[in-house]
Amino acid sequence: MAAARQGRPGPPAGSAGRGPRRKRPWRPVSLRGALGSLQEGQGFAFQRKQKIQREYRKLLTRERKVGTQRDIQFTDTYPEHLKHLYLAEEEKLKKQRKATNDSILSEEELNKAEAEKRKQQREEAQRLYKQKKLEAYKILSKKTKKGQPNLNLQMEFLLQKIQKNT
Repeated sequence: MAAARQGRPGPPAGSAGRGPRRKRPWRPVSLRGALGSLQEGQGFAFQRKQKIQREYRKLLTRERKVGTQRDIQFTDTYPEHLKHLYLAEEEKLKKQRKATNDSILSEEELNKAEAEKRKQQREEAQRLYKQKKLEAYKILSKKTKKGQPNLNLQMEFLLQKIQKNT
C-alpha cells in the first residue's frame, strides 16, 4: 500500500482527506502581532486581573457614596432656641483638642532633647572605645629592630589589663 501511495499526489497520510494544509509563513518575532500572554491567547490571567480591578473600583465608589451619606446625616441642624449652647460646646471641644495637641508636641520636644543627650553619650563612649583600641593596637603591633613582635611590651600590656580588672 505504501508503494501505491508513493505515486499519488495529495494530502499526507495523517490528514485523512481534509484538504491540502497551507503552511503559515515564518515571520520574525519583532514583526509578529503577539507580544504578550494576552496577544498569544493566554489572556485568562489578564481578564481575571481586570475583573478584580473593576470590583475594587466598584467598592471604592460605594465607600465614597456611603461616606457622603454619613456626612449628610450628621449635619449641624440645631433648634434655634438651643443653638448657642451647642455652638459653645463645639468651641469647648475644639479648645480641648488643641490643648491635647499642644501637650503632645511638648512631649515630643522633650523626647527629642533626651534622644539628643543619649546620642551624645553614645558618640562619646564610641570615641573613647576607639581611642582605647587604637592605643592597644599601637602597643601590640610594635616590632623590634629585626621586625619581630615586641613580647616585653605585649606582656606589660597584659599585666596592666589584669591589674585593672582586679
